[in-house]
Amino acid sequence: MDKSLYISMTGASQNALAQRSHANNLANLSTTGFRRDFEQARSMPVFGDGYATRAYAMTERPGTDLSSGALMETGRELDVAVQGEGWIAVQAADGSEAYTRAGSLNIDAFGVLRTSSGLPVLGNGGPIAIPPAEKVEIGSDGTISIRALGEGPAVMAEVDRLKLVNPDPATLEKGADGLMRTKDGLPQVADGVVQVATGFLEGSNVNAVEEMTAMLSLARQFELHIKMMRTAEENAQATDRILQMS
Repeated sequence: MDKSLYISMTGASQNALAQRSHANNLANLSTTGFRRDFEQARSMPVFGDGYATRAYAMTERPGTDLSSGALMETGRELDVAVQGEGWIAVQAADGSEAYTRAGSLNIDAFGVLRTSSGLPVLGNGGPIAIPPAEKVEIGSDGTISIRALGEGPAVMAEVDRLKLVNPDPATLEKGADGLMRTKDGLPQVADGVVQVATGFLEGSNVNAVEEMTAMLSLARQFELHIKMMRTAEENAQATDRILQMS
């Protein structure tokens, strides 16, 4: 059978993978702090016994779009949004340091400050623990202050500070859990320049129109690959008939 059948099959297969990337972006359209994944395809020569006269398709995820999303005001005292460049350091499920822009924070029953997905938020010395308090405030520099139970309105005590980092974007990569990490896996030093806006959350940077347009284009390409597979099969059947006649 003509090798074009294999070429068409790889094209259809990689188109499906590309569709999955865009579908994941679209599914996270309203996810706080989400960063969309790029997708691209390239042709790879097929090397074998003879000359590399054919090529097959290969889909890649060359990186992540790190541009900022729109800020949404919530008025909630534990909602923070990083302004400009920078990340909030959290402790991932495997215990490593990871980074996120999802700033919807909560205090659990043990006083540990966590993200909406349950990950501990890191401070100056590890996960942040907040004593029982009547009021919790987060400053623009990430400083966490509380008014302890029974204290007056003017008595605020600083308990910790969000670890805000700003690594080189070229050193970051997204993990399967959606968190960003440095490629070398080393923890980053806190950056005092990074600022947060309290009472705000950052939206996803996904553009729904762009993602839908890309998915439609990939769907048309998939149909063309299927058509080429059918054509290759018909050509093979026609060749078999000619050989039988001869």
